[in-house]
Amino acid sequence: SKIGSQPTPELIEIIPIIHKTIDYIKKRASKNIQFKLVFSDQIKVLKTNICVELFSWVTENILKNSIDSIQTEGLITISIMKKKESIILDFSDNGKGILKSNHKNIFEPGYTSKKRGWGLGLSLSKRIIKEYHEGRIFVLKSTPFKETTIRIILKS
Repeated sequence: SKIGSQPTPELIEIIPIIHKTIDYIKKRASKNIQFKLVFSDQIKVLKTNICVELFSWVTENILKNSIDSIQTEGLITISIMKKKESIILDFSDNGKGILKSNHKNIFEPGYTSKKRGWGLGLSLSKRIIKEYHEGRIFVLKSTPFKETTIRIILKS
């Protein structure tokens, strides 16, 4: 019944949504991959306008990409910060990384570094964050096998 309908953002506490998505992905990931959620004690309750299903899908997609980029074992860290009127979410991993020349390309439809895949996940993620959540998503930094960080900025 929701097909074709306009998603409606609601004022929702974001940290439980991230926890739920991590728990879902953790069950499907290798035991050699660790997940860490980091936020300061001052932001125990952090609300923003999101469409829960779409935002969860974006989070899941980013985490799956991190898992795919980690060769054998690794760490995926999700850091949540509040700065002025923004909520900043950093998704970091120690996978193979993204070439600087591809930082913008990875969000284009059809771009993929995988043997199998259509290259739609991050382009849809960008569209969801930009159009439905009035936010931004981009590669903050990438050093191969050290740290790659995808940043999402939302209004608080």
